[in-house]
Amino acid sequence: MIGNLWLDAVVLVAYFAIIIGIGLSQRSKSGSMEGFALGDRQTPWWAVLASILAAEISAATFLGAPESGYIKGNWTYAQFAIGTILARIIVSFLFIPLFYRHGVISLYEFLGTRFGPRTRTWASATFLVTRVLAMGTRLYVSAIILVLGWQLWRGAPVGAWEKFWIFAAAVVLVTMLTALYTAVGGIRAVIWTDFIQVGVLVAALGFSIFFLLGKIPGGWGAATQHFQEPLFWNFAKPAAEAGAWPWIKNVLTSEYTIWAAVIGSTFVTMSTHGIDQDTVQRMLTAKNRRESAKATILSGLVDLPVVGCFVLVGILVSAFYTSGQAALPAGIADREAFPFFILTQMPAGMRGLVVAGIMATAMGSLSTALNALGTSFARDFVLPWQEARGPVSEAGRVRVLRWSTVLFAGFIILVGLGTSYYMAHHPKAAIIPLVLGILGFTFGSLLGIFLVGVLTQSRGSDFGNVLAMVCGFAAVVFFSYGPLQMLVGFTTTGPDGQPAPLLVLAFPWRITLGTFVTVGTALCFRTSKAARETMRAEVAAHA
Repeated sequence: MIGNLWLDAVVLVAYFAIIIGIGLSQRSKSGSMEGFALGDRQTPWWAVLASILAAEISAATFLGAPESGYIKGNWTYAQFAIGTILARIIVSFLFIPLFYRHGVISLYEFLGTRFGPRTRTWASATFLVTRVLAMGTRLYVSAIILVLGWQLWRGAPVGAWEKFWIFAAAVVLVTMLTALYTAVGGIRAVIWTDFIQVGVLVAALGFSIFFLLGKIPGGWGAATQHFQEPLFWNFAKPAAEAGAWPWIKNVLTSEYTIWAAVIGSTFVTMSTHGIDQDTVQRMLTAKNRRESAKATILSGLVDLPVVGCFVLVGILVSAFYTSGQAALPAGIADREAFPFFILTQMPAGMRGLVVAGIMATAMGSLSTALNALGTSFARDFVLPWQEARGPVSEAGRVRVLRWSTVLFAGFIILVGLGTSYYMAHHPKAAIIPLVLGILGFTFGSLLGIFLVGVLTQSRGSDFGNVLAMVCGFAAVVFFSYGPLQMLVGFTTTGPDGQPAPLLVLAFPWRITLGTFVTVGTALCFRTSKAARETMRAEVAAHA
């Protein structure tokens, strides 16, 4: 049974009241579209850093990283931080100066200038669809602890449909509250609520670690007995098979390896922090490109210990339940072990703080997604259509941005409800691969087109880029689903002697493959003379 809930409820209500109050108070002073979308580029770098962290640490990380630590007993998941640091350095020197130089609000404006309107439209549409799906699938995670709480309070198992309705209620409530302050305050509301939410998150994380260590007999010394090899580095080298191909295949089909951390994670982060409106829009609110680069690189350095601590929580939860201090009931899924510990072991008030931390991660990543989706849709689709029919006032532009934000809140709710239904009926599905896997199908194509646009001056065309993006997407789909390979005879012999797919990529490698295929295809086409002249004029105008 769960103890006194009143103090937890007070903590949660206070958290929501503070966040919504701050969000509603943060309107741009200029009242312009740039003020709504970029905060008039007046945000201090340390606030940008906190906002980037809030975008990265979703509820999927808050519960998914401990799930990884609980299952594996090591920090192989945290290896991904290596690639994120390398990628942020690349992004800070390759993409951020470019976006500041061109004065873009939507990143995909650059592609329109460099190649033409078709590339801009396809790239922006790809971002919109991908981000809605990715955000909707991770949103339900914040409700996992509510389902467990209801089960413990009622004293009986919760059926699949009951889980779904609890998930659904949380998805709708969190999205509506977040959309409220995001649509009113714009990016300023996003960043300053993120700053508060990161503080709540860190407090919840720190308390969880110290409380767990206090509950484990023998403390840290006893906890270290539960660490599993490899602690950090997994080279994925097969023990029995000789030769290069078995090793390469094992690397490409394994999720958490040093190769995925250094190579796969670098490409993943270059896409999420270099060409994703969701994260880059926060970076562009800094006063200049140097401040933006400082926030971006330092956020990677901060990300490593934060993710490591999340994984440590999972390891400590495993150590606690194997120490005999308490029993983990049958039927509790791996992802539910940490939420179960929160509900049954933590004192009232502190329990509310940790639940608030989970909600903070959900609202922090959601607010950014809503602002970015509204900005990209308005800037790349609605406003060009309106402006072709006559002038649009600044107030009119801001109004379009606000209603676009509300529209995409509705889309995210629909995806969140679908995901809630699936996860309620398939409780064993893993969180992290589900969330990151969605981005993997399309973000390689986006990154590839941006790299061609930035690193070359005469390669890539408005038509060829669309073909390249489709080829990149198709390659990732083909090498991610074994049945497709079996269908066309792209097979090898499995351990049982039967035909098996030749290669099924693990999720960290999807963006890498998509990037290379897209770049290779786009380089086959030459930029039109008109596009080159437009680009030269744009560069001269911002010189």
